[in-house]
Amino acid sequence: MIERLDVLEARYNELNEELSKPEVLADYNLMSKLNKEKSGLDETITKYHEYKKLIEDVDGLKEMLNDPEMKEIAEAELEDNNARQEELKHELEVLLVPKDEDDGRDIIIEIRGAAGGDEANIFAGDLFRMYQHYADKNGWKTEILDASEGEAGGYSQIEFSIKGDNVYSKMKYESGAHRVQRIPVTESNGRIQTSTATVAVMPQLDETDDFELPMDEIRIDITRASGNGGQGVNTTDSAVRLTHLPTGIVVYQQTERSQLRNKEKAFEIMKTRLYDLQQREKKANEDSLRNSQIGTGDRSEKIRTYNYPQNRVTDHRINFSVMNLEKVMNGDLDPIIEELITEDTKRKLQAEQEG
Repeated sequence: MIERLDVLEARYNELNEELSKPEVLADYNLMSKLNKEKSGLDETITKYHEYKKLIEDVDGLKEMLNDPEMKEIAEAELEDNNARQEELKHELEVLLVPKDEDDGRDIIIEIRGAAGGDEANIFAGDLFRMYQHYADKNGWKTEILDASEGEAGGYSQIEFSIKGDNVYSKMKYESGAHRVQRIPVTESNGRIQTSTATVAVMPQLDETDDFELPMDEIRIDITRASGNGGQGVNTTDSAVRLTHLPTGIVVYQQTERSQLRNKEKAFEIMKTRLYDLQQREKKANEDSLRNSQIGTGDRSEKIRTYNYPQNRVTDHRINFSVMNLEKVMNGDLDPIIEELITEDTKRKLQAEQEG
């Protein structure tokens, strides 16, 4: 562990030197990239410095044991020192667990109503508002990128971005099928119905990323926007449809009245989708990660049930339940997400030790 920490400390010092160079300060993208790497090491290096200081203090405390007047104080301080060393050792082991390279990224979320007809779409709308509330609690910013409203309410499909600090590190666990059990407002017989909506969480690229999208792989179609979108939206050819020919991925964007802005948003979403596909394929080929991760992240995997009659939310991946469904739907997701992070870290640490 110490050898790995020494390597990280050397890299941390190197980053500080690089960030003081005029040529780096003049290059915004490079400076942002190096600052991002440095901030990812801040906590580890701070704790490592504290750990090394505690070790250095041991010799002095042992010398104090020879002084009858200081012996009692030295013994107490040695005991505290040893206890803190053990705490820091465990904390550093956790910090050394390989992190997801996308944890610091913003995200794009797509929610679709699945099984259950109108009720599934209504539930998709409930999930969207839940994530909106959670984003607000964290000081994150949400923006709707595309949406198709359901006839009875909610959304058959909605796509939106969330921007803020380390958004993906918390929201990445939300990918999968979410199931609701309740009496739908559309149900006249008062029977409990089970419906589902699927959630896909995709890490978003930023301007510092070197991600190439060959234009000969993209077909661009300009069409007339349809549906709600503000005065004049239906009278101009402002909507943009992008098709990635090798994969068949299609992105349609019409939320802006400007064709140029719609095209920019569409390319932003397309890059995010392709990067997400690339990362999922990469992770699927990493046996150790696949065996230790929580869930597959696939849309089809059932991850959570929201049971209204029993006021219960259950995450099936870790068999964890909370009995305050209303608070969860109002954005109080931290108890569930923190439990997922704890279990994820535990599994990764175990895989790291075994490997």
